[in-house]
Amino acid sequence: MASVVPLAYQGSNTSASVPDWLNKGDNAWQMIAATLVGLQSMPGLVILYGSIVKKKWAVNSAFMALYAFAAVLICWVTWAYRMSFGDKLLPFWGKAGAALGQNFLIRQARLPATTQYHSDGSVETAVAAPYYPMASMVYFQFVFAAITLVLIAGSLLGRMNFRAWMVFVPLWLTFSYTVGAFSLWGGGFLFHWGVIDYSGGYVIHLSSGISGFTAAYWVGPRLTKDRERFPPNNVLLMLAGAGLLWMGWAGFNGGDPYTANTDSSMAVLNTNICAATSLLVWTVLDVLVFKKPSVIGAVQGMITGLVCITPGAGLVQGWAAIIMGVLSGSVPWFTMMVIHKRWTLLQKVDDTLGVFHTHAVAGTLGGILTGIFAEPVLCSMFLPVTNSLGLVYGAKTGGIQVGKQIVGALFIIGWNLVVTSIICLVIKLVMPLRMSEEQLLIGDDAVHGEEAYALWGDGEKYDSTRHGWYLNDDTVHPTQLQMASGVTQVV
Repeated sequence: MASVVPLAYQGSNTSASVPDWLNKGDNAWQMIAATLVGLQSMPGLVILYGSIVKKKWAVNSAFMALYAFAAVLICWVTWAYRMSFGDKLLPFWGKAGAALGQNFLIRQARLPATTQYHSDGSVETAVAAPYYPMASMVYFQFVFAAITLVLIAGSLLGRMNFRAWMVFVPLWLTFSYTVGAFSLWGGGFLFHWGVIDYSGGYVIHLSSGISGFTAAYWVGPRLTKDRERFPPNNVLLMLAGAGLLWMGWAGFNGGDPYTANTDSSMAVLNTNICAATSLLVWTVLDVLVFKKPSVIGAVQGMITGLVCITPGAGLVQGWAAIIMGVLSGSVPWFTMMVIHKRWTLLQKVDDTLGVFHTHAVAGTLGGILTGIFAEPVLCSMFLPVTNSLGLVYGAKTGGIQVGKQIVGALFIIGWNLVVTSIICLVIKLVMPLRMSEEQLLIGDDAVHGEEAYALWGDGEKYDSTRHGWYLNDDTVHPTQLQMASGVTQVV
């Protein structure tokens, strides 16, 4: 009996679902890359956030990430995608519109929506037309938007009013993320000017670091005792979340050529080289200065390496990725461990996970280093703006590129400082940005009516008169301690 292959699985141009422009390999890689980036947030950062905080904040921290991921998706397809990648409204902003209709989603992807021309009429910055549908592009760009909000949450853990966070997410996505994305990626003025941001060093990491720090200022600090002692409740689970973050970065940087080509392979390899180098450098510095290797420090070094390579992942050679890793493992370490402790402003703002250092500092560093090390042949494979190269390969043109990178960073910093402040002040008119003192003392049980761990029984609330053990999660009073039977004692 002859088998009949359904039309959807036949060769190109044989059915409506397989148009002649579709490349199934590129489409498969783009959806896989998007899913890898999605896994960085859900469950990667959900697990990392829920594990790296004091146990009374495990549920709240994980939930902030989970909520942001879901809320961004609905806003993205309803209006924000086209504000980021649609027709120009302003030089830094696109026109709002839905990305939900069949006619829009099944047509060939196009990005950006505008073409840049030289004064003689020849094309300077062309419109890219990947060989897959707009649905794949909308999905891919969504996960980048989502992780940006999740990263901002890292600065606000342990005290932000959850209802205020629910309002903050769509407002910041609309008035901040879409501006950065359109300006640098979607056909805005920085894109056409030739500022290089391969995969989000500015759009995602610099913006989240600056906005997280700014929002942390307006929300206010954690309780004093939480700032003084904030131990992770589960280091091994924290490492699991960090591992998902690292491996997911293959989709983060490998998917941005919008095709499964040689440049995406370079990007994935460089990403891992820089992350590994940065982790090792950070660990060595911890050993040399503090005499102990810290696993949390190693995770911070891994993150700064991933962030630093992002704006130039497919544009630099392997030896440059190592240099970038050395610098990303040392410069943010220095700002976090030395400058932060000596600068009153940095100490005043309670940035819970140090997102300013790991993302804003590392993202700016990566953007400038990209202007130095961007290799012209690799640039020609990726950048639509002609004659792009780094300072190492041409003093005049490369010097101009470094200047462009600095200007691009300053625009992102300035916009996010102002807009994030306005958003926080507007929300504050309606509801408190910070939890109540009672909620801050109790944590998850007061805020959500849920707790991450019930180690003393079948879900009942902790009762020191029945179970003994600790009076709270960070203080032991030996004279009042009654050890529960059967528990291993540390003498």
